[in-house]
Amino acid sequence: MYLGIDIGTSSVKAVLMDGSGQLVAQGSAPLTVERPHPLWSEQNPESWWEATVAAVRALPERERQAVKGIGLSGQMHGATLLDRADRPLRPAILWNDGRCEAECAELEKNEPRSRTITGNIAMPGFTAPKLLWVRNHEPDIFAKVKTVLLPKDYVRLRLTGEKAGDMSDNSGTLWLDVGKREWSDAMLEATGLTRDHMPKAVEGTAATGKLSAAVAEELGVPQVVVAGGGGDNAASAVGVGVVAPGQAFLSLGTSGVLFVVTDKFRPNPEKAAHAFCHCIPGVWHQMSVILTAASAIDWVAQITGVNNVVQAVAAAEKRGLTDRTPIFLPYLSGERTPHNDPYARGVFFGLSAETTPADLAYSVLEGVAFAFADGMDVLKEAGSHVGDVTVVGGAARLPYWGPMLASALDVPLTYREGGEVGGAFGAARLGLLAATGGDPVTVCTAPKVSKIVEPVSALKDQMAPRRALFTDLYKSLKPSFREFGR
Repeated sequence: MYLGIDIGTSSVKAVLMDGSGQLVAQGSAPLTVERPHPLWSEQNPESWWEATVAAVRALPERERQAVKGIGLSGQMHGATLLDRADRPLRPAILWNDGRCEAECAELEKNEPRSRTITGNIAMPGFTAPKLLWVRNHEPDIFAKVKTVLLPKDYVRLRLTGEKAGDMSDNSGTLWLDVGKREWSDAMLEATGLTRDHMPKAVEGTAATGKLSAAVAEELGVPQVVVAGGGGDNAASAVGVGVVAPGQAFLSLGTSGVLFVVTDKFRPNPEKAAHAFCHCIPGVWHQMSVILTAASAIDWVAQITGVNNVVQAVAAAEKRGLTDRTPIFLPYLSGERTPHNDPYARGVFFGLSAETTPADLAYSVLEGVAFAFADGMDVLKEAGSHVGDVTVVGGAARLPYWGPMLASALDVPLTYREGGEVGGAFGAARLGLLAATGGDPVTVCTAPKVSKIVEPVSALKDQMAPRRALFTDLYKSLKPSFREFGR
């Protein structure tokens, strides 16, 4: 058995995979996000550990005792600040926190080569600007920082006592020279840090220590090796066999990701595309990221009183597109690709007295699809060839969304067995690779296809003028977003 642990934003997931690559069991435990001020998003690192213990112990005891290796996956970018005793100094600042826009400009001023070194534009979601914010606004805490870890790597520290971070997760800090796959002294200096503040940089397939005896007893798992692991998206790619150049996936989680594997470092920072290391050695990837995806459907179901995502989507399907269906801008938490705008907000345009909850649900599904299409354009502009696109994430189970997404992206979408498990399954595969030294290409095969959804010509024709209006609305409202958010 191999154990995969995914430290998400809304929950920690744990899965068991057998040696043949079959999913055996899964467990989870919820997490909550604190938003004490506008643009802020934080979590207590201790909650990750408590949820990890609960999720793992929810797995069958007999199978847990047969575990031979563990892999980790997790939400990216979260700034977890530790003192000399490895205790958190403050709540972790998360990936969807937008407070440090000014520090992004400060970082790129401090190091003008930032985009060349990291391959990415400085965004509020990344880790390095968060540390500048702490230095500027909480100097007493900054002075006490001994180590900065990402969420999954804090859990690794609790599991093994080791401080390590894999290349894919490290890529999202703005402290990594992504092309060279090593920490950048120049980028660290730009935030007042050194390599001494960083964990050891490793590949996702590398072994990073073993469970301590006390933790092994607490989890009911042998003292086995823990893999370097991966950021949530890179680990998801491993889980669905997206490891070769041109292979891609579409992630329908809290946020949304269009991920394509590249043969080399291919940055496009000006359009807010991400160019990161993969968690497989010698491979890179590009991502377009939208900050609100499936979470927008949860939101619209709640505000319309449906309180059931499946029912909301079914109502949207039954209603269909009418000449009075509003346009929705899905920027409930700001946006990354292609706008890099923390002030952007959600908008329904075209509401009338005849608008129904089903119309709103349809608008949300369509608006998120348009945001993904913006990201596809950016990846193609950066030189990526996007071939087979696999759908992953919890919202992959929503059947009506598939044709809309395929039509907006103008590519077929492949649904695979277990695609909704996401990063936890990929983490289990990385645990196997660390324990056995196996070949990633042999281990990380694509799961069986359950269905392929093709673009729908009629739907493409209907969506084209609405996407043009979608684009114009953001351009028109951008100055108002900034004024509203100040």
